[in-house]
Amino acid sequence: MTIKPISNKPSTITITTAETLSFNTPIDVKNWIKLQAQSLGFADCGFLSVHHPLFAEQIIQLQRWLDKGYEGQLQFMHNNHELRANPAQLVEGARTIISVRMDYITQAPTPRTVTDNNRPNSGIIARYARGRDYHKTMRNRLKQLALDIEAMLPEWQHLDIGHNTDFVFRPFSDSAPIFERPIADAAGLGWTGKHTLLLNKQAGSFFVLGELFISLELPEDKPVASHCGSCRACIDVCPTQAIVAPYEVNAAACISYLTIEHKGAIDIKYRRAIGNRIFGCDDCQLVCPWNRYAKITAIEDFAPRHNLDNSDLLTLWNWNEDEFLRKTQGSPIRRTGYVSFLRNISIALGNTTGQQRHIDQLRSKLGMYDDMLDEHIIWAIKEQEMKINDSE
Repeated sequence: MTIKPISNKPSTITITTAETLSFNTPIDVKNWIKLQAQSLGFADCGFLSVHHPLFAEQIIQLQRWLDKGYEGQLQFMHNNHELRANPAQLVEGARTIISVRMDYITQAPTPRTVTDNNRPNSGIIARYARGRDYHKTMRNRLKQLALDIEAMLPEWQHLDIGHNTDFVFRPFSDSAPIFERPIADAAGLGWTGKHTLLLNKQAGSFFVLGELFISLELPEDKPVASHCGSCRACIDVCPTQAIVAPYEVNAAACISYLTIEHKGAIDIKYRRAIGNRIFGCDDCQLVCPWNRYAKITAIEDFAPRHNLDNSDLLTLWNWNEDEFLRKTQGSPIRRTGYVSFLRNISIALGNTTGQQRHIDQLRSKLGMYDDMLDEHIIWAIKEQEMKINDSE
C-alpha cells in the first residue's frame, strides 16, 4: 500500500507494505498500526477498549473534583457525563480507542529550570501555542491513520477482529467529552504526574494527545508504573499554588486557565503570581526532572510564528485588533479574544520593573474597550507607580 500524503507531513517516512509482513495474530495488526502511527509523526500510540472499567472510575473522581468547585468557569465539565462514562456511545460500532501522543517543543528546555522567569519584559506564551493550533493537525493525521488501516483490512480478513461489519472510525483531539489523559495513561503512553499531566519515561511531558476510535477489536496495552516517587517539584513551583495536592489541581487557580479559559476580571490575588505569562504556563513542566528527556518535534506546525517565542510585551500591547486577528489566525491564542489578550498583557506590564514608558503605554488604552480591561490597566499602572516610587 502507499501512504496518502497530508499537509505538513514529516519528510522522512517509513513505508511498510503488506507483502513484507505476516499477520498471524491481532498483536501483529497492532504492531503494524504502531509503525504507521510513527510514520505519520506520532511519537507513540497505545490501545484501549471502549468498555474499559476506568471510565466509571473516572466519573466518580470527576464528580468529587466538581464538588470542590475546582472547575471555575468550565461549565462543560458538568455536562455529558453519560458519554464520558460510556465512550462507546460517542461512535456507534467502535470497539477500540487508539491513543496517540505528539511531541511539540522546538527547543530543549534547560533541565529543572523555569527559564521563562529570566525575561521579565517578554510576553510568555505556553510552548504548545507558539505555532499553529495542533488540533487540526492531530485530527488530519489520525484520519490518515484510519484510512491506512482501512486499506489493510483485506489482509486481516482471517483474523477475528471485527470484519463482519463496516469499518467505522472517528478521530478526536480535545474535541469531545473524553477522558483523554486517563485513556493515554491506561493505554501505556505514560503515567499521570502529580501535576495531573501525562509523563513518559523517554519523553517527559511536552506532548499533546489525541484519540482514534475504530471498530476493530484489538488487544489492550498495559499501563506503566509511576516514576514520580517523592518528588514534588511541580507542586512547589506552581506560582498560584493551583496544585493543591499530589494529582489534584484547582483549575480555577491555574495560570493556564486564568489566561485562556477565564472570562472577565482576574482576581487580584492571582495577578502578581501570573507574572509575565500571557497565554498559559509551563512552569510545572519545566521543573520536572523527566523533561530532560523531552523530544524535539518533527511537526512543522509547532514552529513559533510571528516571534511569539520572544515577543516584547509592549510590541504585543500595541497590536490593534486587526493585527491580533491576522497574527493569531490558525493559532490557539485567538481563543482568548482581543480584549482578554490585552487584559493578560496589562497584568504582565504591571508585573515588570517600574518604568514610566510602561505607564504611558497602559494609559493609552484606558477607556478604549470596556470596564473590565480598564480595571486591569488601572491596577497595572498603580503597580508600576509603586515600583517607581520605591526605587527613588
